Amino acid sequence: MGIHQEANGALVVSAKLYARTIERASYLKRRLATQMHYLSQNKTLPEREAIEQSFRRTLKMQTRKLGNSDLHITPVGYGAWAIGGSGWQFGWGSQDDNDSIAAIHRSLELGVNWIDTAAVYGLGHSEETVARALRSWPGPRPYVFTKCGLRWDTEGSVRKVLSPDSIRREVEDSLRRLSVDVIDLYQIHWPPDPDSADLEGGWSTLASLQRQGKVRWIGVSNFSVQQLRRAQAIAPVTSLQPRYSLVHREIEDQVLPYCLQEGIGVIVYSPMASGLLTGAMTRERAANLPRDDWRKDHSDFTEPNLSGNLALVERLQKIARRHNRSAGEVAIAWTLHNPAVTGAIVGARTALQAEGVMRAGDMQLTDEDVAEIDPFFLGAAGSGERQDVENGHE
Repeated sequence: MGIHQEANGALVVSAKLYARTIERASYLKRRLATQMHYLSQNKTLPEREAIEQSFRRTLKMQTRKLGNSDLHITPVGYGAWAIGGSGWQFGWGSQDDNDSIAAIHRSLELGVNWIDTAAVYGLGHSEETVARALRSWPGPRPYVFTKCGLRWDTEGSVRKVLSPDSIRREVEDSLRRLSVDVIDLYQIHWPPDPDSADLEGGWSTLASLQRQGKVRWIGVSNFSVQQLRRAQAIAPVTSLQPRYSLVHREIEDQVLPYCLQEGIGVIVYSPMASGLLTGAMTRERAANLPRDDWRKDHSDFTEPNLSGNLALVERLQKIARRHNRSAGEVAIAWTLHNPAVTGAIVGARTALQAEGVMRAGDMQLTDEDVAEIDPFFLGAAGSGERQDVENGHE
């Protein structure tokens, strides 16, 4: 499992967790030696200080235990939705695979230790790109999370399917595309719509896959409290993956308190509202999103909500300047400020984007910061309207 305590009080560490710990320590030691040699040979004093500060952040990256699992994840994980590219119902437009691989590598260099993807992202292409990135990554292997339950047709249209046979085919396809022997966390992407006993059938199948050793831990995404209870009656739920940001706070009243009470890990998606809160989104950019970008006609990116959302970004930028951070980092840190949240899924399409947001996990908002954000949100943020199939992870 990981670490457990025996009756005599002794702590026992599993061989797998011990090996991962030694592997990462060895990697960090090698990287430190390489960095120090590089700095002494090639960089000016200000450049050396900046790189040393970046590396110190990596060494100090804290981890949090995910629910009932032995997975200890960094506060920020890499979200691989956008790198699936275009050509399907919820694509983000064209994407260069080399940029995607560079973004993943930079995120891992900054200390991120998990990647979240899904079979449906790019109709399998995201999983394949993650596999390519990990094949060329010299450091310790990150945890790989993926999802099932969304199938597609030849036109790229997506539908929800939770039948046992479908899920069993999906897991084999994901294992092949990801080039792994086991998936660290396998999640039901969306509950059935309309709600039905397919939920129980799908969740029972994930529990069976866990017993077979094809997946290590199992979780769900976009479930309500009632749906979580139904799943728990069959098998423990390691984690929930809900949408959560300053723009969409629907889970605060019931879902987050329930997960905290039940010990269910929470990894939130869209902490920057799919790019809206990064500080890079403008009225002009929103108007000029390509037609194959799902955000083009979304209510968060169009009036009447857009003006209020951009005003919220201005407030985040003010706080960001006080901390020498970006607006996106403030938005991510705000979600992590909630004690029920274990981690946040953060997307990046280039190494430069990763550079600007993947350090958000070590940012601590003050009570003053939070008090400045929350009242503004209550009066200015968007409608919180829920989309039917996919609202994004970045």
